[in-house]
Amino acid sequence: MNTPNVSTFADCVMPTLNALKELGGSGRPREVSDKIAAMLNLPESVTSEVIPTGVSKFHNRIVWTRHYLANEGLLDTSQRGVWVITEKGRNASFTVDQASEMIRKWDRYFIDRRSSRPEPEDVGGAGLADSQETESMSGNNDLLCVLREMSPKAFERVCARLLRESGFENVTVTGRSHDGGIDGEGLLEINPFLTLKIVFQCKRYKGAVSREQVSDFENRAFKTADKGIFLTTGYFSVDAVKEVQNSGKRQIELIDGERLVEMFKKAELGVRPVVVYEVIPDFFRQFEE
Repeated sequence: MNTPNVSTFADCVMPTLNALKELGGSGRPREVSDKIAAMLNLPESVTSEVIPTGVSKFHNRIVWTRHYLANEGLLDTSQRGVWVITEKGRNASFTVDQASEMIRKWDRYFIDRRSSRPEPEDVGGAGLADSQETESMSGNNDLLCVLREMSPKAFERVCARLLRESGFENVTVTGRSHDGGIDGEGLLEINPFLTLKIVFQCKRYKGAVSREQVSDFENRAFKTADKGIFLTTGYFSVDAVKEVQNSGKRQIELIDGERLVEMFKKAELGVRPVVVYEVIPDFFRQFEE
């Protein structure tokens, strides 16, 4: 069976809209790209390929596709961290050629806006958006780069600090060389009657965490704890996500790089909030004659 083509932004337009419909109209970025991968039955060779920043190439392409869809009014730009399809988006239908024309329209728009700036580096005729693919939301990437450059023990300690800031108590890092995949543990009070013992594992990755790694952690975690948390600066393969979603499995939490960044931001741990304004082209076009 031939692998569906998702090598261009035009290829990703309808899969992104269809995935959001399947998710009930909204979803977080990783949920959307995972849904697309499942709907198209994409092989791991496609979903695990990374760009130089260590981000999944496929996921990053979906993220940039979202910008075109939002500019076209097919996704709601007012949400933060959640993608929401608009009524226009629900009713939209594009061929790949029509999607390509829509993307070229927005490329021209932003090229005109940036006419006073240096031209983007040529990336082999892939167009403006593909040159942006290697950029990827600089603030998030800056934090991921810092986390990935930490020593393994330092990363474990900062993850322990994040857990403390998030309400965990008695958090400790094992510090043992043969910890069986368990890097630390802590307690989380659910209510006055129930406290869970949590164990966690930390991986400084750029690429994908495999199903085997998740399964191994899961098996070790529940020998000594009620729940496990797997934190990584990379991301989890589709098979790894399926591993923890299988019925009958005792749940562990998977925290990928994208979600990890959001947690640091929410806790304002090692980061400062900065206001950034996104231009909404539709607002200004309404004043044109």
